[in-house]
Amino acid sequence: MSAFELQRLGMLMEPEPGNAQEIEGVLNPAAARGPDGELYLFPRLVARGNYSRIGIARVRFNEAGDPVGVERLGIALEPKADYERRADGSGGCEDPRITFVERLQRYMMTYTALSPRGPRIALAASTDLFHWQRLGLATFAPRHRIEFSDVDDKDASLFPVAVPNPSGKPELAMLHRPLFPGTRPRETARRPASREVDLDRESIWISYCPMSLEASEPYRLGRFTSHHRLATPVSAWERLKIGGGTPPVLTRHGWLIVYHGVSEMEQPSNDVHPLCYSAGVMVLSKEHPQVIRYRSSEPVLTPTLPQERHGTVANVIFPTGIDRRDDLSSPDRFDVYYGMADCRIGVARLDVPDVLPPGSVADPPEAKV
Repeated sequence: MSAFELQRLGMLMEPEPGNAQEIEGVLNPAAARGPDGELYLFPRLVARGNYSRIGIARVRFNEAGDPVGVERLGIALEPKADYERRADGSGGCEDPRITFVERLQRYMMTYTALSPRGPRIALAASTDLFHWQRLGLATFAPRHRIEFSDVDDKDASLFPVAVPNPSGKPELAMLHRPLFPGTRPRETARRPASREVDLDRESIWISYCPMSLEASEPYRLGRFTSHHRLATPVSAWERLKIGGGTPPVLTRHGWLIVYHGVSEMEQPSNDVHPLCYSAGVMVLSKEHPQVIRYRSSEPVLTPTLPQERHGTVANVIFPTGIDRRDDLSSPDRFDVYYGMADCRIGVARLDVPDVLPPGSVADPPEAKV
């Protein structure tokens, strides 16, 4: 095998009939193996008015080891904190990612809090996946002329181990994509196809937080004080926007993430959403994750199924959860859980190739789109 390919395993979860908490969708789940070895999903459950909670579900597998369904277990987080609610009663806890951070000996959840100021990155911690302690909103120091602190931000995930910051010191690292004004897909779609990309404001970033080597209390986490621009839109399938996806997991080739890109539909119509969300693969250096070793020049998964093309938002594949299949003695096999048209949850299988495909590193960020 010489390429990164995703094989669809099917739809895993959709809104439960009669369940008011899911009436507008079940989507974009985190995935984590619990202390009991079971796999748990944490889907975004959307009630009427786009009011979102984060649920808990146990994944059911068939005899071959393929995921085939879920058992709903309740709610992990629902909007309660002031940064998750608005004055009119709206708000939300959305699109979680979960990583077991070894130094903290905690499961760390990053999620989008629909705050009074807009979407912001929030954190929570757990020892068992069932009881979560809110840690508040992530805060960021500025970087030269780039101010992160009062900007919409989403799709964050953490590395499971400390990695070198720009100065070489091991720290807790977060992938995220700030939504600076003018960089949303509907805004960039109005620009010419040959537009210049704003490298600082249209990129996935790695931000670093100092973390005591002795302390294991997650509430001691402070500001993310240093930053590195990681990846910018370069290929046609991600022309309008690039953003985070699954949390980084270590493979034989380095840190693997399955991320998302946004492009325009080839033949948009008046009654179809004109944007297309697809998934790609990126591999970062194990020793220096700010170095990209491989990046998809073409998407590995793009909307083709009816469940991916029709829903709350049409033509969306949005990867958020990943599970290494160590339980099948297959450390190079991963199941990727993704949102389908902002309404359902699908799962696809990724087998890591024996070698990185040649010539597949994306063009440098300085290139035009």
